[in-house]
Amino acid sequence: MATQKLYAGVKLRETRTRLGLTQKAFAAKLGVSLPYLNQMENNHRPVSAQVVLALAQEFGLDVTELSTGDAERIVTDMREALADPVFAELAPPLADLRLAASNAPALARAFLHLHRAYRHSHERLASLDEALDRDEATLRPSAWEEVRDFFHYCDNYLDAVDRAAEHFAGPPGSDVIERARDALAGHSILLEFADRERLRAFDPAAKILTISTRAERPTQRFQILHQVALLAHGRLIDATLDLARFQSNEARAIARIGIANYFAGAALLPYGRFLQAARETGHDLERLADLFGASIEQVAHRLSTMQRSGNKGIPFFFVRVDQAGTITKRHSATRLQFARYGGACPLWNVHRAFETPGRFLRQLAETPDGVRYFCLARDVSKPGGSFLAPVRRYAIGLGCEIAHAGALVYTDDMDLGRPQAFEPIGISCRICERRDCHQRSVPPLESGLRVDPDNRGLLPYVIED
Repeated sequence: MATQKLYAGVKLRETRTRLGLTQKAFAAKLGVSLPYLNQMENNHRPVSAQVVLALAQEFGLDVTELSTGDAERIVTDMREALADPVFAELAPPLADLRLAASNAPALARAFLHLHRAYRHSHERLASLDEALDRDEATLRPSAWEEVRDFFHYCDNYLDAVDRAAEHFAGPPGSDVIERARDALAGHSILLEFADRERLRAFDPAAKILTISTRAERPTQRFQILHQVALLAHGRLIDATLDLARFQSNEARAIARIGIANYFAGAALLPYGRFLQAARETGHDLERLADLFGASIEQVAHRLSTMQRSGNKGIPFFFVRVDQAGTITKRHSATRLQFARYGGACPLWNVHRAFETPGRFLRQLAETPDGVRYFCLARDVSKPGGSFLAPVRRYAIGLGCEIAHAGALVYTDDMDLGRPQAFEPIGISCRICERRDCHQRSVPPLESGLRVDPDNRGLLPYVIED
């Protein structure tokens, strides 16, 4: 089998710039000529094994950071954007997209930002009766999308926040909630519990943090740690927000909540101990939830963030969908990316989780690019705490590429080597290349159609090249 060539020019330039080295000095330390380094930095030549070894030995670089995961993520996003009918025949070939993602990622992200602004403006105008309402907000992506992209492109891992949360959790055997009580007491804040609908309420004047007794214990613990993050680690959160450079105060406010949530999850499930336990239990979500006093959703989400340089966990994808199929949370450290517009593929097992409450569903799946995955899905119910309170129902999906599936307890009795066991799934119908899918809702925007009124197959049209 031929080895895939590694083009990582952008990462090489970023590394050299961070170290403050000239091309000449960097080439000398890597043991290559200046022209050769220049060609690698411009992706005219792949990064050689000699250079990879030198990067690890000379600079302690985690060589997995040279992977093309971020470039592939950008390519997927650009393909979906370019499937918009506005581009018609102008969409460039896949090879050009890969070149842009590898050689000019900043330009590619600028294009994606521009397309999101266009989509937001177009959809808003289409839903308004008065088309003259074209204020400045229509030219920006929504604050929610901006924050989602921030976490998306940092691999859902915030190193400084993660390490601060791990330090706060303390050594093995520590009670993180007792440490949280001490932290609150250090700010003269009283922690109390009361029968209220609101999960968490902080009164800064009275210096009282109230947690609802209606919430389940993992939720109570999470909410306490969230408030600790805001009170005790506000400077760290502000520094992270400054680096992100959000375009609006709304996005910054949403991101503040997201970073505080990240801290809470990382303190509840501290990196080193959690990763070790995950490996020892075969990534058993129920056992991990019991060991750390967390919910299954919290554990699944945390597994998708284990991307610390030098000590990475399995690259998982994590997604949460509601009963209408809308994606409410999404992250992928794998090549699998989720649709930014519309719902997920209906053939994916996460949609069937609502039919089998309380059970884990397993699926071997293959995407149109030929990559195979193990997918785990389960429904998650969040009761309101009283008879009349509404119950929120979601389904969560967790998965990884099949090369890592053997480390999961869920695959112990599965034949991972049988090609017929893998179900064909896609990302979104509008960009899916499969022609014979019986669940296709709309035709792919990149392909032509042929309609024959005298013949009918699975679909009322034939997808052409």
